[in-house]
Amino acid sequence: MTDLWKPSVTVAAIIERDGYFLLIEENTSEGVRLNQPAGHLDPNESLEAAVIRETMEETAHDFTPTALVGTYLSRAVSPRLGQDMTYLRFAFCGQLGQAYDRPLDDGILRTLWMSAQEIRASVARHRSPLVLQCVEDYLAGQRSPLRHLFTHPSILKVAHD
Repeated sequence: MTDLWKPSVTVAAIIERDGYFLLIEENTSEGVRLNQPAGHLDPNESLEAAVIRETMEETAHDFTPTALVGTYLSRAVSPRLGQDMTYLRFAFCGQLGQAYDRPLDDGILRTLWMSAQEIRASVARHRSPLVLQCVEDYLAGQRSPLRHLFTHPSILKVAHD
């Protein structure tokens, strides 16, 4: 029997305000790292719903995606699992909304605003090489309309036993 190869699907929010980008600082198995609000796509969830949920969990803010900045593919060895992992990341830009008084996800130490220059200067602390690539693509004006994403209704149905 052959193993079925599947990339890990993730989403990320590229949130810019007055030249500064909202990042999170998180504890990882490799130490404290910087990332965009990001995480894994859950079952029965659209990509847009995933980025809204992840942003809420990691920043305690509403997020409204307005465009797809890009789709990214990368590989890394998971220090926790010790295995080669492939990640398929969908990065969205959008508007940051209301803040809520709620705890951040486990492992998230804080949110912070950083300029593009500060992000470029902190590459050694990035969770992945995609952190900077997403910012650079955003700054270059790369955008695709959300209508380019389609979620079939079967994804949103919860299977019943």
